[in-house]
Amino acid sequence: MQFKRIKRDISGVLLLDKPLGISSNQALQQVKRLYQAAKAGHTGSLDPLATGLLPICFGEATKFSHFLLDADKSYRALVALGSTTTTADAEGEVLATKEVNVNQALVEAVLKAFTGPINQVPPMYSALKHEGKNLYEYARAGIEIEREARNVTIYSLVLNSLNEHTIDMTVVCSKGTYIRTLAEDIGQMLGCGAHLNGLRRLTSAHFLLNQALTIEQLEAMTAEQRDACLLAPDVAIDNLPRVDIDEDSAFYLMRGQEVWKSGLNIQSQFRIYNHLGIFLGLGEQTADGKIAPKRLVSSK
Repeated sequence: MQFKRIKRDISGVLLLDKPLGISSNQALQQVKRLYQAAKAGHTGSLDPLATGLLPICFGEATKFSHFLLDADKSYRALVALGSTTTTADAEGEVLATKEVNVNQALVEAVLKAFTGPINQVPPMYSALKHEGKNLYEYARAGIEIEREARNVTIYSLVLNSLNEHTIDMTVVCSKGTYIRTLAEDIGQMLGCGAHLNGLRRLTSAHFLLNQALTIEQLEAMTAEQRDACLLAPDVAIDNLPRVDIDEDSAFYLMRGQEVWKSGLNIQSQFRIYNHLGIFLGLGEQTADGKIAPKRLVSSK
């Protein structure tokens, strides 16, 4: 007889250090099984060749995961000079090779040219959808789909080191930035071609890689130790203003009703807590000054 695995109704955020060689979804499924979690989702894909910080949301925290998806991120990237590939990274087949003749001054000038708002054409080998299919499905079939350029922002692009064939750089960027495409574009401007040879995510929003745990570390823990590693569901939005309301207001708010709080004047969404300091969800102020619930956590 096969026993059905019991799913746990847990909530919180886990900071995972994603290993090399598996997709973000595969990492998510491994962690979800470890926690026996009923509901979980990750907050921004990392390619199999990429490692590093991957926040995973469980239960009620998934209601606020889009704030982490939309957050700025930073990476350490290794750019291999002198060759381009079909995928713009080391997984693809080599398309062309060229002689490399660069120096630090030239590389720093090119990196500076890519700093700030830029337009990026998403790569064909990506999970973006076209008519219901991932772009990489078309790419594997040899079909090229026209893609519109996207506006992204490179806040900082720092050269860590340079040798004959590799740029080691740190990138701080907005959501939706493809570091593979950035590497390829840098190689094109340098005149020698390039592809991404290694990528490690260092930060996501206000979370740091040194706060993250590996799957091996989680596997070595007891269930209680793993649970203790979960951050509260509201950590994804702790940059938003906080509003505390009284017990009666909390009662009506949790039933979807607007409530009044005097002296409130906040133009953005805010976190709401009850008189015991328990997180209730997100709200916003109405035109007549009341608090309207936008996304509430389960009250069970």
